Amino acid sequence: MATFQLERTAPLAPDEAWRRVTTWPRHGDVTPLTRITVTTPPPTGEGTVFVARTGPGPLGFDDPMEVTEWRPPTGDSPGFCRLEKRGRTVMGWAEIEVRPGLGGHSRVVWREDVRVRFLPATFDGLLAWAGRVMFGRAVDQLLRRG
Repeated sequence: MATFQLERTAPLAPDEAWRRVTTWPRHGDVTPLTRITVTTPPPTGEGTVFVARTGPGPLGFDDPMEVTEWRPPTGDSPGFCRLEKRGRTVMGWAEIEVRPGLGGHSRVVWREDVRVRFLPATFDGLLAWAGRVMFGRAVDQLLRRG
C-alpha cells in the first residue's frame, strides 16, 4: 500500500476548516474528472457513505467510501474523521484531522493509505507521490474556497 501524509495551515477557525474539508461533494469540485455522490441521508457522521466517480465516461471507476469515525472539532479538541475505501479498484483508508493552530488558524492533517487493484507494490512510491500532489492541491483549494 502507498501511504502519504500532508499538512496545511489555514487562516480559518477549526470548525470552518472542518466544514470545508468534510463536505464531500466539494471534493468533486476540486478534483479533476471526479464527481461525488453522497448515498446516505444527512447529516454526515459515522456510517455516511459516498462514492467518488473518477474518469471520463465509461472509462471511469467508482471509489465508494464510508465514514467510520466522526468527531468534529470542539473547543481545543481536534476534529478527526476516518474513511474506509470500499471499492473493487481503490482500497485503503484516509484520515482527516483538524486542530486549532496559532492565532486563530487551523492545522489540517490528511493521511492516506491507498492500494490500487492490479498495480504492483513497486509503484507504491509513485502512487504516494501522486497522492500527495493531487490531494495537496485539493485540500489547498477546499480551504481557500468558502
